[in-house]
Amino acid sequence: MCHHHNIVRSDNKDLQKVEKQIDRREFLTKTSLGLGAMALGSLLGTEKLFASVSDTNSISELNGLPGLPHFVPKAKRIVYLFQSGGPSQLETFDYKPRLYDLHGQDLPASVRQGQRLTGMSADQTAFPMTSSIFNFKQYGESRTWVSELMPYTAEIVDDLCFIKSMHTEQINHDPAITFFQTGHQLPGRPSIGAWLSYGLGSDNQDLPTFIVLVSKNAGGQPLYARLWGNGFLPTRHQGVQFRSGKDPVLYLNNPDNYDGTDRREMLDYLRRLNEVQFDSYGDPEINARIAQYEMAYRMQTSVPEATDMSDEPDYIYEMYGEDSRDPGTYAANCLLARKLLEKDVKFVQLYHQGWDQHGGLPAGIKNQCKNTDQATAALVKDLKQRGLLEDTLVIWGGEFGRTVYSQGKLTATNYGRDHHPRCFTMWMAGAGVKPGFTYGQTDDFSYNIIKDPVHVHDFHATLMHLCGVDHERLTFKHQGRRYRLTDVHGHVVKRILT
Repeated sequence: MCHHHNIVRSDNKDLQKVEKQIDRREFLTKTSLGLGAMALGSLLGTEKLFASVSDTNSISELNGLPGLPHFVPKAKRIVYLFQSGGPSQLETFDYKPRLYDLHGQDLPASVRQGQRLTGMSADQTAFPMTSSIFNFKQYGESRTWVSELMPYTAEIVDDLCFIKSMHTEQINHDPAITFFQTGHQLPGRPSIGAWLSYGLGSDNQDLPTFIVLVSKNAGGQPLYARLWGNGFLPTRHQGVQFRSGKDPVLYLNNPDNYDGTDRREMLDYLRRLNEVQFDSYGDPEINARIAQYEMAYRMQTSVPEATDMSDEPDYIYEMYGEDSRDPGTYAANCLLARKLLEKDVKFVQLYHQGWDQHGGLPAGIKNQCKNTDQATAALVKDLKQRGLLEDTLVIWGGEFGRTVYSQGKLTATNYGRDHHPRCFTMWMAGAGVKPGFTYGQTDDFSYNIIKDPVHVHDFHATLMHLCGVDHERLTFKHQGRRYRLTDVHGHVVKRILT
């Protein structure tokens, strides 16, 4: 055992007992692992099998991996406004005037090109095209087309970089959202925020590196905690969900009738027990657990302060919209996101459900935009006026787009749109992306990309690049293979960068 640890523990019989239960020689001779355990140590990479805890923290939870960032980052922090369900590009940002003349006509087979359909429109014999019933106008010096549904976003188009040529292979919600959040359509991989936490560490030791906010009562497709999970990375890199209400983080507050005065003493004792356990078994997850206990202790003070909105002036609430006074709404979460970004939380992920309009699209999307447009634009404006936009990356978008043809019955005022992975619109703003810029182009039907396609892997590669990370070089060895967020794909979209 490490000499230092024996000095620390010699006065404690409980710790001595645990230490005596297994020493290194016994571990190597009495377990079936034998020298295989030493080989395991070499596979654990940065976490050495039989080193002391202090030795293994060369990768501190604050500083990330040695050698990262790979180059000077443009973005110090990211806020990702994920619009779950698949917003229709045809009703928001991808203006297609030719559809007014083609309204009700069948989508030409030459356009559809035999694309696979979802189970919801597979039995359709006709595919009647429908133009949007909402008006579009050009805004800003960039003359960007925006729907009447997004009047607040229309005011900030000169700060936004639109990508109108996003595409994905995933045609159903669960694999499509999982793909956007983890770089793979099957569950189990680390999420974007977990990768950034692992590679770059934290800029605030009192708050999690990766925080998740989910709009309350939004309805729509379900969301799963694995979307912000750590996958095979150490557990301390998973996203921490902040909720509305008196307990923003579950199980963080002290139990009833416990004043917490001996909490520090208890954690110190628990840490020493864990260190003995680590010395015996070398499981790197023990270190992650120690770090999480310590973070939770610090968060008992930092979280109430970070989530306290009492010091926000009325004009800020008015800017974000009346909903921002109601904790847990999208607007309130946008305002909370700004407070977290001010405190240098590296990755803030918002999820807002309810964009899945297979039927009744006009009424449904109008309501979604009403609930989100003002607060989204306010967040960009607020970051800008505080000088934070220049090194904060803001992202807006869903998991896929919607079809040009109506799903189900088409009338003059009502229609629905099915999932469409072949082209859709996202936008980014802030750190390192060109403001007032549009990249990519779709055909007259917003069905196929005709210029500058951007795949999900390209989006991830670009996001990592803006954070100073070469996406091909941030890897983690798991079950004998090196993994990365972009798998074996992805190219940085250099033409959208400043």
